[in-house]
Amino acid sequence: MRKSHITPIDKEVEIPDNKFLVSKTDTRGIIKYANTAFIEISGYTEEELIGSNHNIVRHPDMPRTVFKLLWDTIQSGKEFWGYVKNLSKDGSYYWVFAHVTPSYDTSGIKIVGFHSDRRKPRKESVQKISQIYAEIKKAEEQGGLEAGLKKLNEILEMEGKDYAEFVFSI
Repeated sequence: MRKSHITPIDKEVEIPDNKFLVSKTDTRGIIKYANTAFIEISGYTEEELIGSNHNIVRHPDMPRTVFKLLWDTIQSGKEFWGYVKNLSKDGSYYWVFAHVTPSYDTSGIKIVGFHSDRRKPRKESVQKISQIYAEIKKAEEQGGLEAGLKKLNEILEMEGKDYAEFVFSI
């Protein structure tokens, strides 16, 4: 399924404390599995999600910089933790604290896809990261992805942390 244009609306859907949104993709980000919680919160049917690129739920407020960092991290075989604002099919949004890991073939050497589990983030963390993402997004709008990466690195340098340390500290 191709991503259709969905107009975002200012309506947040909160993930219940006991829910984990789980998906599995191939190496290109094509969804191969979506659990019931992900289906319910995203507003898509299982049939609409399976075979679609995971960016079907990408909210336009999210900086491209964060996804570049995510992809660089998981393609190098490392796990990624981060805050993500997603877009539901009806235009509402939901914030998640995402954990994305590579999945390997039986030899344990070749990456064959990615596993993502997402949970409800703390409100205080979302407030902080929203402001930071707005700064990065503004930098991207003025100077592209390179400017966004520069802004993120400036923020991390000021904090004296790498991205993973930073997201766990807010």
